[in-house]
Amino acid sequence: MKKIFALVLILLMGALFLNVFAQDKQPSFSVKTSGKGKQAILFIPGFTCSGDVWNETTTHLGNKYTSHVFTMAGYAGSPAQAAPNLDVWIEDIVAYVRKNKLDHPVIIGHSLGGGLAMALASRYPDLFGKIIVVDALPCLGSLWNPSFKSEAQPDCSAMESQIMPLTDSQLYKMQKRTAVQLCADTLAQKSIVKWGATTDKKTYADTYCQFANMDQRESIGQIKIPALVLLEARFVNFKPAIEDQYKQMKTATLKFADKGLHFIMYDDKEWYLNQIDQFLQ
Repeated sequence: MKKIFALVLILLMGALFLNVFAQDKQPSFSVKTSGKGKQAILFIPGFTCSGDVWNETTTHLGNKYTSHVFTMAGYAGSPAQAAPNLDVWIEDIVAYVRKNKLDHPVIIGHSLGGGLAMALASRYPDLFGKIIVVDALPCLGSLWNPSFKSEAQPDCSAMESQIMPLTDSQLYKMQKRTAVQLCADTLAQKSIVKWGATTDKKTYADTYCQFANMDQRESIGQIKIPALVLLEARFVNFKPAIEDQYKQMKTATLKFADKGLHFIMYDDKEWYLNQIDQFLQ
């Protein structure tokens, strides 16, 4: 009887181990590809967003490029990882580029995706061809707090305690309030709200906390490839501070949108697409 009990215990522990291992091995992202161009472009969406945020952009670019559109794990209803980590996401994107033998792809990232794009280009300066950052800063925290300092291991428990208890209805209402502050296009707001409301709450809390802790003001000095930074219209009011954040990124050209809010691809689409076309050509 003792031997049978011990065997059952071992099997149960093994099943538990496999389950935890399987959760930990959940991929960092899913990817949709389109286009048939020789030049590859990686599209990394912003916080809680689906890769569908790039639909108008990839349609505009058409077959001139091959688009690789990412949706990060846990965002917009996609399967979540047990322990979401931005550094792991960065390394997994690098592994994707190498596995698929992409030759110096362009990176286009919005918001959090822009932060990841800068990290990729600074850590792997020879792997990519160009970078476009859409409304992201090397250190968002320092824009409001000049004495901001990044922590080696940020404590995300406070953020988790705010987000985890929310009901689906409460999360939806929070996203609805936030969307109007980030996007002027009322039709696009509906998609943004849906993506945020269906994002895994632990992923929401942990990745927001990690993103808010990022300080890349010095590390972006390692970026040697051509860089275009497209910023929302309101940021022109903080132009000196923003230029100071980007001063180490010698290859960067900063441009401010004429109108709209954070989702430039919706709010100032014609200007945004024109800037991308000129830069890529």
